[in-house]
Amino acid sequence: MLNFKGEKLNTMRSVNPFTNQVIQSYRAHSDDEAKRIIKTVDLAFKSWRKISFEERKMHLLNLEKELLDQQEMLADLIVTEMGKVKKEALGELKKCAWVCRYYAENGAHFLANEPIESDASESFVSFQPLGTILAVMPWNFPFWQVFRFLAPALMAGNTAVLKHASNVQGCSLAIERLVKDAGLPANVFRSLLIGGKSVKAVIESSKVKAVTLTGSTPAGKAVASAAGSVLKKSVLELGGSDPYLILDDADIEEAAKLCVSSRLLNAGQSCIGAKRFIVMESVYDAFREAFVRHMEEASFGDPTDEKTTIGPMARIDLRNELHGQVSASVAKGAKIVCGGFIPELAGAFYPPTVLDGIEPGMPAYEEELFGPVASLFKVKTDEEAIKIANDTVFGLGAGVFTSNVERGKLLAEKGLEAGCVFVNDFVKSDPRLPFGGIKESGFGRELSVFGIREFVNIKTVVVK
Repeated sequence: MLNFKGEKLNTMRSVNPFTNQVIQSYRAHSDDEAKRIIKTVDLAFKSWRKISFEERKMHLLNLEKELLDQQEMLADLIVTEMGKVKKEALGELKKCAWVCRYYAENGAHFLANEPIESDASESFVSFQPLGTILAVMPWNFPFWQVFRFLAPALMAGNTAVLKHASNVQGCSLAIERLVKDAGLPANVFRSLLIGGKSVKAVIESSKVKAVTLTGSTPAGKAVASAAGSVLKKSVLELGGSDPYLILDDADIEEAAKLCVSSRLLNAGQSCIGAKRFIVMESVYDAFREAFVRHMEEASFGDPTDEKTTIGPMARIDLRNELHGQVSASVAKGAKIVCGGFIPELAGAFYPPTVLDGIEPGMPAYEEELFGPVASLFKVKTDEEAIKIANDTVFGLGAGVFTSNVERGKLLAEKGLEAGCVFVNDFVKSDPRLPFGGIKESGFGRELSVFGIREFVNIKTVVVK
């Protein structure tokens, strides 16, 4: 039985971070309602798992179509609930459609039986669905984070329940409606409107077989602990403090443009956004000048305005926390090159900010700065660059900029401690490539063949 201890949350509010006005309040599910939802999803699994890959493919293609047909309305919802600029919201939805098509077209191949030679007359590996998977998802990419899990989970024959971030319940319920509009069987996917204190009870439910979380490292540790206590699989995609190496032979102007694009994407609220820029001494001044120029050219304002580069951060408290990290770093000796102040605006705005003079012990060195703040470091050698890049508890993404591709590949493959390293580009997720981190950035992989095989029983079958 579920036991939702200590949960006093009766309503959840969506607040427009541009106006700081309440959009809508949502009544949280009661304990009994949450139990009934989980039970219906578990029952739906019994029939969904029997549906052929070809039928699941058609369902995912229908889901792709609904995403594209409804993208304008859904993008407006994203903009309103968490402040993402409209063009980025539309891009997020197109990516969701892409991941549905990708797994529709490749899922059957990824999960086909694999013959293996042995002493038996026949032996093979079969990939069978586990059951209902709990997804605990964040607000920063309120559709993409869900769909990059949901598309492979459904294609594999699993069902799912979603515990979304409390400030994007409108997005959570919209995803549930999308699945229904696409004609998928009832209850293969449902939203749970519950608070964080109820997650442990859901994980412990006998009807939930595994859990995936994208979020902060503390949240990941709590979920991993809860899942481990009942011996259930978990996949975690957590924070990042992604280092980018700017080598002495890099195209400085191009590197600066791409680094700023990565740092300011989604108002800097991306786990794989570039955050620390480790620059060779011989090109430091040139890179710093170009980087700061592009940061200062960015315009922040109304996320519905096409001229706006970055919208507000998702919540006032998150903005204030970020400013606290900047202020604490400055108090310990860091220098503000640009930005670093709270604008006199109603929304949760923070300007593009650049810090240098970063040293160990400062928040800008030790912590993830989840907003439009960049930290610059000056180094003399490749070895020093790698040492600073890896001197972090995180290991999600990283980048290298150089005109010597072989040099870049060597540093990417052998030097940088991260789950994803891009050479001469910024890190981005792609359905065709495995995605995830190491160290306190989590474990397990999403996307590609590796992602769809995370939540299946890799079963050995031997025939004598």
